[in-house]
Amino acid sequence: MNVNVEKTVPVSFKEVVDAYAIARQGGKASGIDHESWKDFERNLEKNLYVVWNRLASGSYFPQPVRLKMIPKPDGKQRKLGIPTIRDRISQQVIKSRMEAPMERIFSDNSYGYRPGRNAHQAIEAVNQSNRQYDWVIDLDISKFFDEIDHELLLKAVSMVITEKWMLMYIRRILEAPEADEQGELQSRQGRGTPQGGVISPLLANLFLHYALDRWLELYHPQCRFIRYADDVVIHCRTLSEAQKVMQAVTERLTSVKLRVNQTKSKIAYCKDSRRRGVHEHNSFKFLGFQFQPRTCKSKAGKLFQIFNPAISGDNQAKIKEGIRTTVYWRSTSQSLENIAKELNSKLRGWCGYFAEFGIREFRKTMCYLQEKLAGWIKRKYKLLGKNQNWLRLKEYMRINPNLFHHWAKGYV
Repeated sequence: MNVNVEKTVPVSFKEVVDAYAIARQGGKASGIDHESWKDFERNLEKNLYVVWNRLASGSYFPQPVRLKMIPKPDGKQRKLGIPTIRDRISQQVIKSRMEAPMERIFSDNSYGYRPGRNAHQAIEAVNQSNRQYDWVIDLDISKFFDEIDHELLLKAVSMVITEKWMLMYIRRILEAPEADEQGELQSRQGRGTPQGGVISPLLANLFLHYALDRWLELYHPQCRFIRYADDVVIHCRTLSEAQKVMQAVTERLTSVKLRVNQTKSKIAYCKDSRRRGVHEHNSFKFLGFQFQPRTCKSKAGKLFQIFNPAISGDNQAKIKEGIRTTVYWRSTSQSLENIAKELNSKLRGWCGYFAEFGIREFRKTMCYLQEKLAGWIKRKYKLLGKNQNWLRLKEYMRINPNLFHHWAKGYV
C-alpha cells in the first residue's frame, strides 16, 4: 500500500497507527455508529488508511458524540460523551501532536492527565501542603466540562499551537453535535468538551492553565494550589486570606464564563493537635479521599491528632455496593474460587487506588467483604456452631492466601 502520497495536512500514516495503539487501550464502548473495536479490526489496515486519508487531506469531520448519562452520588447525572472508534484515533493523533508543547508550559501544581503524573502524587502534594498551611479552599467548578467556552478555549489553544490544520480540526471536534439516548442531535451552542473524548482532558487542562493556574501564580503567589483536571484545592495561611482568595477566584472564573458551585465549595480548617482553633468545616474531599483530623498513637502510647487522607465515606459505600451486587451471595452452589474470580479485578482496582492512603480505613471497608464471605460459608456448609464460619474462612486464608487480592495484599 502506498501511504506516501503528498497531502495537504502533514499527518503520517505511522502517526495514525501509533494513535490506534494508544486509543485501543482506552474504553470499549462504541459511538453513535455502533462500530466496536472488533468490527474495526476486521479490516484494520484499510480502516486505518481511511482515517489517515481523511486527516491528511483536510477532509476529516468528526461524527456526533453519543451521550450516556452517568448517575452521580447526589442523585444528579453527568454527561459522558462517547466518540466513535475512528474519532478516538483521529483525536489521539492531534493530542499526541499537542502534548509536548503544552507540557512545557503547564504548572508543576497541575497533576491531571499528564505524562508521568497521577492522582496519588496530587493527593500527596495536598497532604504535604496541609502541614504547611492552616486553611484550604475546596473549590468546585460547576459543570466544568459542559460549560467551557469554545472561543476562549480556542484562544488558549492558539497561544501554544500555531498550525492552522490543528486549530481547524480542534474547532470541528468541539463543534460536533451530541446525540442523546433517543438519537436526536443537540448543538453544543459554543460550549463544552465531552467527558469521554480522547482530547478533552488535554483541552480542559489548557483552559484551566490560563484561566486559573497562571492567574493564581501571578496574583496570589503566597498561596499553594494543587489541581487535578477540574478538582482544585488552594492552601492559605489565614482564614481572612482564604476568604479573599475565594472571592477573587469566584470573580476570575466568572470572567472566563465558568461558575463556582457555591454549595459544594468551602473553606476548611486543617485541624490537628497543634491547631486548636474552631471552624465549621474541618474536612474536605479530594479525588475520592477525605482529609480530616484522625487520632493516632505515638510510640510512647500518647494519643494525638493528625490531618490525613483516607477513603471517603461515599467511596466506601460504592465499594460495599459493588461487593454486594457483583456476587450472588445466596447461591451456595458456586465455589469460593468462582467468587474470587468475579471480584478480583475490582479488588485490584480498589486496593491499588484506595489503600495508598489511610490503610486503616480501607481495611474497615474490606471487613465488609470478609463478613459477606463468612456469611456465605455459613449458608453453604450449614454451620450452626458459634464462629465456625469465621474459623473456616481463616483456614481458607491459610491454605490459599492469594485467592482473593485483598488477602494477598494483607488488607484484612
